Amino acid sequence: MAANLTKVSFFLALVMTVEILTPSVVSGDNGFSDLKIRTHLKRLNKPALKSIKSPDGDVIDCVPITNQPAFSHPLLINHTVQMMPSLNPESVFSASKVSSNNKNQKSNDLTQLWHVNGKCPQNTIPIRRTRKQDLYRASSIENYGMKNKKSIPKPKSSEPPNVLTQNGHQHAIMYVEDGAFYGAKAKINVWKPNVEMPNEFSLAQIWVLGGNFNSDLNSIEAGWQVSPQLYGDNRTRLFTYWTSDAYQGTGCYNLLCSGFVQINREIAMGASISPLSNYGSSQYDITILIWKDPKEGHWWLQFGEKYIIGYWPASLFSYLSESASMIEWGGEVVNSQSEEGQHTTTQMGSGRFAEEGWGKSSYFKNVQVVDGSNELRNPENLQVFTDQGNCYNVKGGNGGSWGSYFYYGGPGRNPNCP
Repeated sequence: MAANLTKVSFFLALVMTVEILTPSVVSGDNGFSDLKIRTHLKRLNKPALKSIKSPDGDVIDCVPITNQPAFSHPLLINHTVQMMPSLNPESVFSASKVSSNNKNQKSNDLTQLWHVNGKCPQNTIPIRRTRKQDLYRASSIENYGMKNKKSIPKPKSSEPPNVLTQNGHQHAIMYVEDGAFYGAKAKINVWKPNVEMPNEFSLAQIWVLGGNFNSDLNSIEAGWQVSPQLYGDNRTRLFTYWTSDAYQGTGCYNLLCSGFVQINREIAMGASISPLSNYGSSQYDITILIWKDPKEGHWWLQFGEKYIIGYWPASLFSYLSESASMIEWGGEVVNSQSEEGQHTTTQMGSGRFAEEGWGKSSYFKNVQVVDGSNELRNPENLQVFTDQGNCYNVKGGNGGSWGSYFYYGGPGRNPNCP
């Protein structure tokens, strides 16, 4: 009898040990557990009062403004939502979202595709729903929605140029530095560049920067991007990003972590935008304005000439709690290269070099900064930079209704960029 009890006890102990050591069901190419996936999705996808199916396949959840992801941040637990900036550097919303003075330009506003099927109610914000397939594509669940820390354009880096291009990120930008800047603005030409590999992306954005590039950089970013790994398709999408430690552990795209406080119920971060520019035909651009509220200290985002989207609270940052020391405008791609060492064919902008100009090459125009008086002005001492000019390049100019502007972009791999 005692022997039988011993055997039973040993068997139960063995079963318990196996249960403890056996992992939960694993799914996806990266071997993430279903439990881990479900837990992260629950953290990201807040309960919605209404959900809208977009024609592009996205689901937009209308989440109560007080239940958005921002308030999971330890610094924002008792944060009171600021529903409007105390001061705006623009007094009149008047400029068109479509470039003027050309027969190929249309008068329609750029919109997001989900608008076709509905609107979010008052006191809610639209959030693009994250699905388990989105997490499966990530390198890790912990890093989902985060940029590589080597994605910072460093025009005056102490590193030689060939080291910069080897980190896989390449840029073609205009920039201004060595000052105190309180915001930036530009009209950004919108295209659908071809992205060769699923783990690559192509984007056009504004960077508002402060701090040291190597360790404690503060960055606020906004623009458009094509990113198959992040979104699961090749659509052109509106995006934001922020970090307070040079992309090492803080910040994320859009609302994929806590931080950015959204107040607008009409624009969803990460949702696709339309219409898009066509080669030799109609050209469309979006207006992006980022500025620091001189009273509250928060950094606000405006899309177009009428959509005030929300803000990054001042408490998220160290250097940017005062001002930015550098502003960058331009394009960025990831070049993963093939096993044979060939450069990617991922396009930047329209996929054409800057020299092709209007209707063919992509542009930024009306490039401006916000000064200490909360006024928009043309930047002084603008410079341009590109990592590898034979793959992607940039060409600046100034004058007329475009103010400070530049054309940029390129095809990636070509006879001069093997």
